[in-house]
Order: sequence, then C-alpha cells, then structure tokens
Amino acid sequence: MKFQKIFLLFLYVLISSQICFAQEEEVIKVDSSIVQLNVGVVDSKGQPITNLSKADFTLYEDGVKQEITNFQPTVAPFSVVLILDMSGSTLGFREVIRMSAIRFIDALSPEDRVAVAEFSSKINFLNDFTTDRKKILNSIKVANGAGNTQLYKSLSTALGKLSKEGKRRKAIIVLTDGVDSALQNTDRLSLVKLNENEIPNALKAETNEILVRFLNQTDLQGVTIYPLALPTGDPAKLADPSPIQTAMFSASRERLKILAERTGGTLHTINRLEEMGRLYAAVAADLRALYTVEYQPANTKRDGKWRAIKIEVDNPALISKTRPGYFAK
Repeated sequence: MKFQKIFLLFLYVLISSQICFAQEEEVIKVDSSIVQLNVGVVDSKGQPITNLSKADFTLYEDGVKQEITNFQPTVAPFSVVLILDMSGSTLGFREVIRMSAIRFIDALSPEDRVAVAEFSSKINFLNDFTTDRKKILNSIKVANGAGNTQLYKSLSTALGKLSKEGKRRKAIIVLTDGVDSALQNTDRLSLVKLNENEIPNALKAETNEILVRFLNQTDLQGVTIYPLALPTGDPAKLADPSPIQTAMFSASRERLKILAERTGGTLHTINRLEEMGRLYAAVAADLRALYTVEYQPANTKRDGKWRAIKIEVDNPALISKTRPGYFAK
C-alpha cells in the first residue's frame, strides 16, 4: 500500500509538471498574412523625424512594391514588456537596475501599456499590461530573484502576452547580460569535444535553434526588441577566461545583437552601470519616434523562404530603419 501511494504521488507530480510546461508554452495566434513593421526615420544628423505621413513612405518586398494597408504615426501608443534580469549575476546592483527602469517608464507616453516581468530560474509577470504608472513602478521596485537565467523562455513568454494585445504596436525591452543557462550548457557540451584551435569559431550564433524559433515568432507580430546588455556578459571583461568561456560569452552577446537587428531594434551595450539610466531613456525616445506600417504581401506563398524588406522615404536626405525581412512560414 505504501508503494502504491508513492507511485501515485510520483504520477501526480509528473502529470502536474507536464501541465505546467504546456501552460508556459503560449500559443501565438495572429494573422500571418499581414506584415507589421516599426519604422524609425532620422535626418543626416541622427535626429528623429516624427511628422511624416503614409504618403511619405514607399515599401518593397523582394524588390516588388507593396501597398501599405495601415499606417500609424509616432504618437500611436505601444504595448511594452519590460523584462528585468534578476538572476544571480545582477545581485550586486539591483538598486541601479530599479532606478534606471523607473527612468525608462517616466520617458514613455502616458498611453503606452506596460507589463513588467522578472526572470532568473523562474519567470514571473509582476503586472499585466496597464497604463497605471503607480502599479508599474511598484512592480519595478519589488522585482527580485536569484539563480539561473532563463532568458529565451522569458522572451517567448513575453511574446505570448503581447499576442493578446491585438493590433497595438509592440516592443520588448530586456535588461540582461545575454547569458541563457540552458543555451550556455548546450554550447559548453559542443565545445568540450573540440581541439582548442577549433573553439573560437565553432559556435554559429545565427543558427541556434532556440534563437531561430523565437525570431520566427517575432515575425508574426512585428515586435521590436531592444536589449540592454549588462557588462557582466561582456566577453572582454572576463577575468582570465578559458577559450571555451570566451566562445560561450561571445556567442551569447552575438545573439543579443541578432535579436535587435532582426526585429528592427538596437542593442545598447552598458559599459558602466552609471550609463544604464541614460540608455533606458534613449530606448524610450526611440520608441516614441517610431512609425508603424502594415501590408499584405503580394507574394502569398508560405514556403519558408526569406523575404527581404526595404522601406524608403520620399525625401532622400532622410534615413529609414526597420527590420530587414522575415521568413514566410
């Protein structure tokens, strides 16, 4: 009888864990026939231009002109997920993180809806999307945690949350050193089998399966990602690193760069902690200077191939920036 009870308890725990895992894997349902782009425009001095209209833009996919079906000016509100790395590597400067994140919130538009999440060995949303600044600021102040780093799981969870925000403009701001514990373990296992001279160029960040799957999800929603990279993940700042450590940390930082470039965002590298507040404010300023355009591609094939996107402004003195394309899946 005792064995039977232990077996039933084990079975219950196993089933419960499977259910929890299924709940964490959010199903993202959006109209995949519509492509949404967040677009920034600056002049030759890098100053944002915020007074353009739909007629000022021309859009191409694989060199073929596309009809812009929807246009939102820079004043249209965003839904933003603010993700804070609360893993063990950030324990020494939590107050700097909190004060800097508060500065970011203060620089957003009052109509922007913000959800705050913390992650370490667990992922926790401290508040759902809201414009209530008091609630948002309280979430930042109570953010805490320790342990390993589940970066990409937190990003995927954020995408699931954003998918419920409908047609709103969407962005993810993530403060992290870029190191994901699970990915780093995988990287280490692949590197220990190699000769030392093979290690530096062995990891191909752009082909990582978890990263690729996540980027394909962002394509569906047109989410722009702004990583703020903490100095604790900088391979150049490691103390007497082994070749394997250097390769792993370099791959982690390169993945952050790919996240930003592929989604039309910017990777902000924090070299000194006192820079953090200024960089958060710069991200908020970037968000408030973005236009959003939508189009239904003339090429309707879902063949998994890359579709290159180019958007131009009628005034040749202006420079536009958006994500470079997407895989038609």
